[in-house]
Amino acid sequence: MITQKLIYERPFIKKMNAGLMNKFGTRTEFQALKYIDGVSVKSLLAEYGSPVFVLSEKQIRRNYQNAVRSFKTRYPKVQFAWSYKTNYINAVCNVFHQEGSWAEVVSGFEYRKALGNGVPGNKIIFNGPDKHPEDILLAIKNDSLLHIDHFDELYSLIELCDTQDKKPRVAIRVNMDTGVYPIWDRFGFNYENGQAWNAITKIIGSGKLKLVGLHCHIGTYMLATSAYAIAASKLCELATNCKNQLHTPIQYLDLGGGFPSTNTLRGAYLPGVDTVPSVDDFAEAITSTILAHGFKQDELPLLILESGRVLIDDAGYLLGTVLANKRLSDGRRATIMDFGVNILFTAFWYEHKISPAQDFTHHSEDMVLYGPLCMNIDVVRESVNLPLLNRGDNVVVHKVGAYNMTQWMQFISMRPNVVMIDEKGNPHLIRKAETLGYLEMQEETPTHLKSINL
Repeated sequence: MITQKLIYERPFIKKMNAGLMNKFGTRTEFQALKYIDGVSVKSLLAEYGSPVFVLSEKQIRRNYQNAVRSFKTRYPKVQFAWSYKTNYINAVCNVFHQEGSWAEVVSGFEYRKALGNGVPGNKIIFNGPDKHPEDILLAIKNDSLLHIDHFDELYSLIELCDTQDKKPRVAIRVNMDTGVYPIWDRFGFNYENGQAWNAITKIIGSGKLKLVGLHCHIGTYMLATSAYAIAASKLCELATNCKNQLHTPIQYLDLGGGFPSTNTLRGAYLPGVDTVPSVDDFAEAITSTILAHGFKQDELPLLILESGRVLIDDAGYLLGTVLANKRLSDGRRATIMDFGVNILFTAFWYEHKISPAQDFTHHSEDMVLYGPLCMNIDVVRESVNLPLLNRGDNVVVHKVGAYNMTQWMQFISMRPNVVMIDEKGNPHLIRKAETLGYLEMQEETPTHLKSINL
């Protein structure tokens, strides 16, 4: 009888701590993640290199369809607009557009990406405090929805209208006290001090703009559904006043985004899966408030949602490789990965779940996970309990679909391949890894600096 030889494990002394948890929380259970949507993690790493981002088209569509169902079963007029800043890789955006989502953008660059993806101009929402005149003129030409952020923008827009032969469709962004602090009052016009109403009267009084909507975005990773109920109530009140006092019916209320994913925030006592409200909870809070306000059935405003993170975070994975292990001066185990905060920007916010990608020893230990960058803040996990990982072992970081592929940076190392697995289980390269040639394309070296002699 032939028996398989066991992998050699060197003897070691393991420090045992009494008690249920350390200051970072309880020990975690882990299991190997060898496949994503039926595709081998090892095969993805072999073909596309390490590290590599992987997105699940199936999960993106499932998330979107579930969110739409949550709202449309409670309210008759609902429209989602994909938040481009969350992940603006074209393949990702087009999954949402195929599902029926409009585009929500916050810069001229994002606006042109949406047009390039085939989104009709009248289905693009243009947010943000920095809209250049040429961007505004393009948006007016395409009949896009312009969300005004401040009075200077309002005055500039009115002035630009002197050169146009049609009224732009506009809304104002409203900030307000929703019971969650600190208040997000940097953007938009304040509800409580009368700024919002002042802006509305100026828009209507100008005779050059068509006020069609009211918009708010009260925060990010919001855990209080009651805050959205308050926001919806205040927007409804403004809409009613517009109709009754200024004879201007409001066509839509845009409640923005901010719904959290189930990632766990750094320093949180409990994991995100146990504390984060569901999309159903947010839908109930928002829609019940609007329906209870007293609108006539045929005058109900369109409800727009600009969700991003909640629709894609859990559809994204980062696959990587262990570079080295070492002991810190205080005795802690440190494991160095081939990815860091340069591409996993959300490591600053979340305690990402991390799984081995292969069978592992039954021994585990609390360890620090570092990235490869030459800076001390390159910490992927400050403390995580994992099996003992060896050089060359692979890991999978979960729920990385939001913001990492827009906020990543070319610091010390370049950005890796991004792969999407389609609904049939076929992987597609949707963004190529960067090269030195790509990185230097925009550089111009003066003639007198082109030669050196060392």
